[in-house]
Amino acid sequence: MNKTFKWVILIIGGLVLISFGIYKLSTLFAPGSYPYAQTYELNFSEDKIIQAIAKFKADNPDYIVPKVKIDNSGSFDLPDERKDSSDHWYHIYFYLKKENVIIYAWTRPLTKSKTTFAFVSINKGLSIGNWQKINHDLSSNENDKFIQVFETEILNPIKKN
Repeated sequence: MNKTFKWVILIIGGLVLISFGIYKLSTLFAPGSYPYAQTYELNFSEDKIIQAIAKFKADNPDYIVPKVKIDNSGSFDLPDERKDSSDHWYHIYFYLKKENVIIYAWTRPLTKSKTTFAFVSINKGLSIGNWQKINHDLSSNENDKFIQVFETEILNPIKKN
């Protein structure tokens, strides 16, 4: 091998490493409060979506989160709510009994007749504190599985309501 070829290989390798480093560094500065959330734009007002979620849970009580523990102690409810009037998001929790997983989602009005519905994270088990962000913390297979379950078991029935 001549010197020129070695330099070309070194430069290309260096550029690849630098590019990868910049990509990884940029994920540390992801914009917004929920940068990895799987979002869906629904053509309904937020009030209608919230009503549809309440109807879905009334018709399918298995999706209501049972009492949870924090640090393996206590017994708490995870209510669907907007924390206060300044909160941009209406926070929602669903329980997947078969997987023993809590899903955290939220809604936020986009316009008067459009709403963003987001699947944010999962918590394995009923002890809160093990949240894993969708599209970030899970393996690709696990991520795809939970998005599929969310869309078929939760999102699509809510859209029909």
